[in-house]
Amino acid sequence: MASRLPRNWSGIRQDWAILSVYQRLEALVALALQAVVGLVILVAFYRLTVSVVEALVLESLNPLEHGVFQRIFGEIMTVLIALEFNHTLRYTSADARGIIQARIVIVIAILALSRKVIILELSEVTPAQIAGLAGLTLALGATYWLIRERDNRTVPRHKAPPGSIG
Repeated sequence: MASRLPRNWSGIRQDWAILSVYQRLEALVALALQAVVGLVILVAFYRLTVSVVEALVLESLNPLEHGVFQRIFGEIMTVLIALEFNHTLRYTSADARGIIQARIVIVIAILALSRKVIILELSEVTPAQIAGLAGLTLALGATYWLIRERDNRTVPRHKAPPGSIG
């Protein structure tokens, strides 16, 4: 029996008979999650579009104002995080390490942390909170670097997929 799930739904349908019960469950859950995250992306994109139209056109707000910038780019980051999560669900195949690799989860966490920093109202946070965010940023960056270094040592350069992160 194959230890990998096919990368797309048509491959899963073709190999359905040879998949284990757990692999079938994993494929169905991943498909359902893709649908749910897709719906979240559509709603977030709709809200982003409405927010931009209201803020910039109807209210004639300056996009360079701090509050407008924070709100709009916070919403953009939300859409980007959802897109990356859906991309992960769609293109990361299950293998011996599981359906989602730690490297991709860390990238999504870094995106979420970046969003938090963008929407952060500095006048309302304590120095301890800023230090906590800085520590978290450092920890995520170091973890990503360590995982990338490990992957670079285990995967020869000429075999790395084109467009891969790192």
